[in-house]
Amino acid sequence: MELTPVQRDILTALINIHRLEGRAVKGEEIAELIDRNPGTIRNQMQSLKALNLVEGVPGPKGGYKATGAAYEELNIDATGDVVVVPILKNGVVVNGASATEIVFTKVMHSTRCDGVVRVIGNIRNFNVGDEIEIGPTPVNRLYLRGEVVGRDDTMSRLIIHVSGMVSVPRMPVKKCSRRAIRLSSNTPIQEVARILINNGMHEAIVEDNPPGLLNFADIARAVAEGKSNLEAKDIMTRNFLTIDSEELIFEAINMLSKTGANQLVVSENGIIWGIITPADIIRALTPS
Repeated sequence: MELTPVQRDILTALINIHRLEGRAVKGEEIAELIDRNPGTIRNQMQSLKALNLVEGVPGPKGGYKATGAAYEELNIDATGDVVVVPILKNGVVVNGASATEIVFTKVMHSTRCDGVVRVIGNIRNFNVGDEIEIGPTPVNRLYLRGEVVGRDDTMSRLIIHVSGMVSVPRMPVKKCSRRAIRLSSNTPIQEVARILINNGMHEAIVEDNPPGLLNFADIARAVAEGKSNLEAKDIMTRNFLTIDSEELIFEAINMLSKTGANQLVVSENGIIWGIITPADIIRALTPS
């Protein structure tokens, strides 16, 4: 069936609130979320009921629920999780706003790429000239960055000039990580530096109980403090972040960005295997 953009926004908001709260949803809640008049929501609900996409729930705790047909119409998995595609405006996350559709309107131009983004939430939070970032999208992990060049309040759409985007491939961490160099715990730091340089590496795993991680920064710090006679075990870090080799690189990006770490130790079947850094991820995402 052919639903209007407003009807699709209402159904999407209804489903998302219901999944989060597990209850019937008031029309006023939907109106606030998608920035519409409550009277408009009530009128549209009558139409959606007639289409068997919404059912009313009576009583003080009543409201509306989406039917199975609504999930099918929006192509949403009835058992899946709520998916929010974040939008940042001038570097700050816009609470209550989510991108529901991205359409590229100009991709053949040699110097310009434009697009239209449909938004659930208050479209009036955005103004021409705002720098926005969108993503990640749930399936292809698309991140998009651009500038708002227009706004359509009626259709809840932002018109943007795209300045950059990247889609994170569904690639396991092991595909872009490097096998770790292993060092004895009593290796002198001068020897550690030589091994790292000869192997073109910046970090290594120290065999100890428990094992440790060290890098050039640890060596430089020790030398700067006049402690050049130390061994690997004296300057290593025992607490480091690990990630399984079969995890997708999107998860590695998340861990690095949230923690500010410079590297992750990659484990395979519970055994330390390698190391992945932001530079390794950038190489994996950059076309050769």
